[in-house]
Amino acid sequence: MNGLTGAYVPGASPLHRLPAGAKLAGLAAACTVLVLLGSPAALAGAAAVVVGLYALSRVGVAAAWAQVRPVRWFAAALFGLQWIVVDLEGAAVTTLRVVLAVALAGLVTITTRTSAMLATLERCLAPARFAGLDPFRVSLLLSLTIRSVPVLTGLATRVREAQRARGVERSLRAFAVPLVVGALRHADALGEALSARGLDD
Repeated sequence: MNGLTGAYVPGASPLHRLPAGAKLAGLAAACTVLVLLGSPAALAGAAAVVVGLYALSRVGVAAAWAQVRPVRWFAAALFGLQWIVVDLEGAAVTTLRVVLAVALAGLVTITTRTSAMLATLERCLAPARFAGLDPFRVSLLLSLTIRSVPVLTGLATRVREAQRARGVERSLRAFAVPLVVGALRHADALGEALSARGLDD
């Protein structure tokens, strides 16, 4: 299953060895803390912790940058909008929260095998059987959704860069059409992978 989206970076760090359930719970707790932190200084301290966690994971600078690179333009736009609507401090706080949450989610993704995440979600969703739902299929859907986010954001970034190279960055059609086509190709590849594993019914 790990090959379906391929975000996992193999390793033997303490974060790699940590159970998937603990990492998902930690991610939820960390995002809650980020919402509660209300000053740039406090969020700067949180950023230092995130950098330390990436260093502990030993995934490398390229893999770490790949987790936040797709949202850099969104972060810049969000910062500018918040600066206009609120103020400089509010803009910094909101933007840091978003970027750090994405970075933490990315850290969980690249240090957790899809199979482990899927098994954890399936156990958590076991009560869904009483509602007539298949916990495995629901957990598969959630896992694939999580894994597809960086794929689609990376695709959007490549399309935007191609737009700028052709000088058509203001064209909505030049952005939307390649993005939709790329997303459909990704969906087709994902469907073929699921079909090959007997999960297409």
